[in-house]
Amino acid sequence: VYLEESGGGLVHTGDSLRLSCAASGQTSSSYTVGWFRQRPSEAHQFLATISSSGQPTYYTDSAKDRFTITRDIAKNTVFLQMSSLKPEDTATYYCAADRDSSNWSSRGFYNMDYWGKGILVTVSS
Repeated sequence: VYLEESGGGLVHTGDSLRLSCAASGQTSSSYTVGWFRQRPSEAHQFLATISSSGQPTYYTDSAKDRFTITRDIAKNTVFLQMSSLKPEDTATYYCAADRDSSNWSSRGFYNMDYWGKGILVTVSS
């Protein structure tokens, strides 16, 4: 499974941004896909997951109010819509895929089956 993020860049406080994660590979459509982020000098932080069918979705508490994860099954692409962005959202955002949909937060980024190279989001004040 190969994952490629896109849609990052420089935005201002209060802006919205949509990240995309394009998945490819023979069985990629059967995986749960999710997002992590890594702020400078910090560990990866889990944000959200979406199942292979598009439901259910799961969010960590810090993401549920401003972030929305969706999935275009036909295009095998997962999106993370982020709104009301703040400078503290500045981070490298990674998508990941795993056969197991449970406990992504406790299992952590490096225990996922696959992950992308990440994409930088910078929110200026």
